[in-house]
Amino acid sequence: MTAAVENDPSDPLYDVTLWPHRSLSPRGFRLVMLVAAVGVCIPLIPILGTNAAWVIAGFLLFDLALLYGMLQLTYRSGRVREHVRIWPDRVQVERIEPNGRRREWSANPQWVRVELVDTKRIEKYLILASSGREIELGAFLTPGERSDLAREIRQALANAVSHPMPQGSQ
Repeated sequence: MTAAVENDPSDPLYDVTLWPHRSLSPRGFRLVMLVAAVGVCIPLIPILGTNAAWVIAGFLLFDLALLYGMLQLTYRSGRVREHVRIWPDRVQVERIEPNGRRREWSANPQWVRVELVDTKRIEKYLILASSGREIELGAFLTPGERSDLAREIRQALANAVSHPMPQGSQ
């Protein structure tokens, strides 16, 4: 026997979390560092035991440390999250910065405009606008992904506007 389960009115009609893709896994990171460490040791082999080896080793260690630091920065920037939720009575976007700082934007779905703008720097720049405020969304996505996201958000907004308001929120 199956029972019909109604959706909880507090559940959003649309709910998506966005984050940047990082193609280098932690295992891949270790492999890159190992290959780089072995690679920087190769020039030292012919001059081992000389004073020049110590000077060159210092520069090579600096290179390894720089590579490690840059890769760590890309991982840190990949911790940004954007959470978009749409209900019949509101749109809410929460952005969580890599340092943990949270920023929120909300609006009435009836008045939200979704714009894709081509700029000199960014193709298909995705903007949500309402009541004189604008936010950028998905800057870390590819232009195609931003187009797909804009289409999904437009559809979700149309559904929200045509969806009956939850009891008690009118």
